[in-house]
Amino acid sequence: MLFRKNSNNKLTVAVRLALSAGTFVAMAPALAQDATGPAPASQDNAKRLEAVTVTGSRIPRVDVETAQPVVIIDRKQIENQGFISVADILQNLTEVGSPPLSRANALSSGEDVGGYYVDLRNLGPNRTLILVNGKRLGANTSGLQDLGQIPVSTIERIEVLKDGGSSIYGSDAIAGVVNVITRSNFTGAEANAYVGEYDKNDGKKQSYDFTLGTANERGSIMLSAQYQKDDPVWAKDREFSAYPSGPNHPTAGWSPVSQYGYIVNAPCGPANAKGVYPNCTLTPGTDPRNFANYHPQTPDQYADSNQQMTLQTGQERTSLFVAGKYNLSDNIAFKTDFLYNKRSTLQQIAGYPYQSSSFKTPLSGQSYFNPLGKDLSFARRGWEVPRTTDSQLETYRWTAGLEGYFDLGGRAFNWDVGAMTNRNNMLKTGHGDFNLVASKQALGPSFLGSDGKVHCGTVASPINGCVPWNPLLPYGQAGAGSLADSDLQSFMFPEYHDTGRTTTVDYTGNLAGTLFSLPAGDLGVAVGVEHREEEGRFVPDAFNQAGLSSGLAATTTSGKYRVNEAYLELDAPLLKDMTMARELSVNVATRYSDYNNFGNTTNSKFGVKWKPIDDLLVRGSWAQGFRAPTISDLYGGIGSSFESYIDPCDTKNGAAAKNPSVAARCGSGFGGQPTVAANFRQLGQGGLLCTTYPCQTGYQFTNGSNPNLTPETATTRTLGLIYSPHYVEGFDVSLDWYKIDIKNLISSDSVQNILDDCYAAGIASRCTGFSRDPSTGVITNMYYGLTNKGWEKTEGYDLGVNYRFSVASAGQFAVRWNTTYVDYLNIKADDNPATKVQPLIGTTVNGANFRVRSNLTLDWTRGIFGATWTMRYYSGLMEKCSFMTECNEPNHVDPFNGVQPMRHVASTTFNDVQFRWTMPWKGIVSVGANNVFDKVGPILYSKPNSSFVYYGGFDIGRSYYLKYTQRF
Repeated sequence: MLFRKNSNNKLTVAVRLALSAGTFVAMAPALAQDATGPAPASQDNAKRLEAVTVTGSRIPRVDVETAQPVVIIDRKQIENQGFISVADILQNLTEVGSPPLSRANALSSGEDVGGYYVDLRNLGPNRTLILVNGKRLGANTSGLQDLGQIPVSTIERIEVLKDGGSSIYGSDAIAGVVNVITRSNFTGAEANAYVGEYDKNDGKKQSYDFTLGTANERGSIMLSAQYQKDDPVWAKDREFSAYPSGPNHPTAGWSPVSQYGYIVNAPCGPANAKGVYPNCTLTPGTDPRNFANYHPQTPDQYADSNQQMTLQTGQERTSLFVAGKYNLSDNIAFKTDFLYNKRSTLQQIAGYPYQSSSFKTPLSGQSYFNPLGKDLSFARRGWEVPRTTDSQLETYRWTAGLEGYFDLGGRAFNWDVGAMTNRNNMLKTGHGDFNLVASKQALGPSFLGSDGKVHCGTVASPINGCVPWNPLLPYGQAGAGSLADSDLQSFMFPEYHDTGRTTTVDYTGNLAGTLFSLPAGDLGVAVGVEHREEEGRFVPDAFNQAGLSSGLAATTTSGKYRVNEAYLELDAPLLKDMTMARELSVNVATRYSDYNNFGNTTNSKFGVKWKPIDDLLVRGSWAQGFRAPTISDLYGGIGSSFESYIDPCDTKNGAAAKNPSVAARCGSGFGGQPTVAANFRQLGQGGLLCTTYPCQTGYQFTNGSNPNLTPETATTRTLGLIYSPHYVEGFDVSLDWYKIDIKNLISSDSVQNILDDCYAAGIASRCTGFSRDPSTGVITNMYYGLTNKGWEKTEGYDLGVNYRFSVASAGQFAVRWNTTYVDYLNIKADDNPATKVQPLIGTTVNGANFRVRSNLTLDWTRGIFGATWTMRYYSGLMEKCSFMTECNEPNHVDPFNGVQPMRHVASTTFNDVQFRWTMPWKGIVSVGANNVFDKVGPILYSKPNSSFVYYGGFDIGRSYYLKYTQRF
């Protein structure tokens, strides 16, 4: 039985690091002593070294073609691109979906912010497993694995398994597996410098790294360090993001809760038919204590919050990677590596839209600033103090183990045993949210003192340490109680600190070799065991936990689990060198996983590889997969957010406008909800009518975890071929079909799904999780938690064409063309037969789901010169028509839901170019431009993977870069 050490013990961590460092120091002199090293490897040993393990299998083989489809990005391809992070490199694979938490998601929150994640097949980033040299990278409490912490300078190649891998690797490998292979046997030194920026003189990117290494028969050691910094880009500096609803509607979507402030329902103008007075704001430059200076708020006094937001968050990373191998004998070696990464991500969004009614903090009738002498409800955005979040994450990852081989009965076996520990330490520092304790005091009674200053409290009972606030004083106007006062800012806007720590401990043992000979070859086998423990904790600031700040309410996430696993894989050659069977083999694998929290699961896989002729390979597989619930899924705290939705009861833009059944349920108090008025209209922030849909609520809704969750299950099928005609040297074409069915989804109810189920589908039980204000009909609170329900299915094709050829007078050429076509991507929110299927492909529902993505790369090399041109194609998209979208397909027919008016936007293609020059002193200069034609994608009002009316995965402009590599 394996026992866990106390991972919180600082001495334990120090000892581990010291052992690692000591090992490297001890190895270095030995590596330098070539003369005393062991004898050169024998021919048998050399043959063993030729065998490699390809991602998707644990059995070493000489032939890298397996029954599973695997994409390999080698170091040369990495160097010929203008991208400096692993995530950016992978994001340009056609098989990869929308970028989760892209840098354009300025409004995202929580511990995941700042990480670079990959989402194969658009099935979610936590359904793609990330490995480094075949071992798990380490995840946060959400189960997400940050690819950005891997320095690009350390990478030899990236292998992407486009197939289910749970039978080999366990949980999370549903959509596929990304295995980052680091450089080995590196000798010499290499330094790289990269500087780039957009042609609008912003978004500067810089990266610097160096790598040192030495290797001989005794072993190898390598050290690589990298520093990377990306400056932020501001939304106001791009036409498509400068306004909430885009350049086509520059004044729409502005928030009535603005930097000018207003009094709610005050007699500065005539009342409406219901006797409600307008919102009243101060005429700039006048005395805020004189109510005669107030007038009804007009749209030109609304706030364009995009003016204070980052379009791309700023980020800074420092990484260190050290790896070593030492041959203890001819057939046993010690291997270890250590990764350190520190990441800092800066977000900024507009100042908080403070509404006194949300916190029951009116401007006191006894406030010196009150123009009416009675408690006043007001709204004022904290424009002077934009909200910022600095998310810092430190990662320590260490692996160590022994590997070797032995002969048994004349057959060779490879073995390895090892351990891995990964720790993430997080600190999030937020600023710009109101301290509600302080704001209540600042808005309370105040008086003008004999010193000519306004003080909190009364003359008889002053409040020391308090600074009074006048929320009716507009931004830019000086005066007592101004939010521009540094003392007031210090009083009401403290720093908030969220902390987190996740730890992964993993012990593994593997054995692989051949059992006996079959007529067509040796029967390969691999067996292994694994023990893994995951522990995580994320603690929001005490103010947010207690609901004492205007930030999103949240509670602590804390939990752990462990799993014991064992697997068996067999690879059997059945036929060889026969007519219509130059090769026929099958691969089977199964893995048993026993979790201490939900029980056990067994997942198996069957693959076949067939070569009817030497030029043609046919492959196929069937695999089971699963995704275990994460710590956050099981033990997450309560969170909150200001959600956007379309209320079905809205009589103009909701379902009630066209569906009498929905209108009847709204008007009858269906499901125990209050009766909604026949002329009900949805209200957004500031209690005003929504002008864009989906519309953001002014009330915080809550969400949470579920300790009774069970794993998701999946079935993956693939079938493909590779054709490499012998009569066309350097040419091959591949075509792979895939189909993935996921059941028992771990998913969060969405606000929209709950409302649609209640009113459109008529499911009364779905009406109990929210409340409406009996007088206004507005939804004031809602809880939506995690559950196992529904399914998701996808099917599609991957096409790959490669051609390498030489022209004597012109040089060497390479053409790579990769295309992914998605036939469908459908999701069903729950298991209720009345719930309709939602087709995602070709739409912006739950992100950008492109039907076709295609990349064409042309590479040329002649002597010391080289160039690469890449075209990245994205097919068109459709989004649901709403208030201000140009609805150019009003009669679009959804195969599951009938007529669904949609807006269609055209396809987009970006072009990248790079030129290279290899200098006599082993230096390489590369200059290039990404999006060289400065292409801007279409406006998308649904804001897929973004906080703006633009897809978060599209280029935001043309960028230039200069890269220099020096090898020694």
